[in-house]
Amino acid sequence: MGKLYPDSHIEIDGIAARYYETFLNLLTMGKYGRFIEQAIGDMEINPGDRILDLGAGSGYNARFMAEYIGEKGEILGLDISKEGIKQFRRKFNDEPNVKVENRRIDLPLPYESQFNKVLTSFVIHGLPHSTREKTLENAYKALRRGGRLYLLDYGEFELSDLPLYMRIPFRIAECEYAYDYIDRDWKEILVQFGFEEVESYQYLGGFTRLMTARKPGT
Repeated sequence: MGKLYPDSHIEIDGIAARYYETFLNLLTMGKYGRFIEQAIGDMEINPGDRILDLGAGSGYNARFMAEYIGEKGEILGLDISKEGIKQFRRKFNDEPNVKVENRRIDLPLPYESQFNKVLTSFVIHGLPHSTREKTLENAYKALRRGGRLYLLDYGEFELSDLPLYMRIPFRIAECEYAYDYIDRDWKEILVQFGFEEVESYQYLGGFTRLMTARKPGT
């Protein structure tokens, strides 16, 4: 099957998916794992949390999140990469409360008010904006009242302001959608979708950030 979005660079499978995290660690000079660990820590995950991971890949982020949820918590990852799903299931073969399903995150999902946290990590920057909006609609619907969305992705920056060692990999690795993503006001977008209490944590000098926003209600 061909790519859903041919101009995007986030749809990976096969060997590329198998070694994706290794590539990112090389690209960030070994900083990727530490950065993800810090960002997951900033999500303030508690035992018993139910987390929906949109675009879960091989379960790299889920591995960090699983350390916090305890026996009564749950993580459900969604992805369409056959290789990514295979690796995810291998990682969590003995953990029945951490699962993955083969689903597109930009089509209607069967989850309504089931999760108190929804994460999407380095996925929506690589999608057309109309598709990002559909993904945010799914996230909002899946969250319980008072639940939080966590958007881990690039920060808001001018590419020309980045140091050369960041600017060159960005130009090499990223697609046109990523340029559109960093130009948008994501706080305003999240508010327009009905979220409130939008906050952000910056990493790698503002190159990346974790945005968090709350679904109203208690």
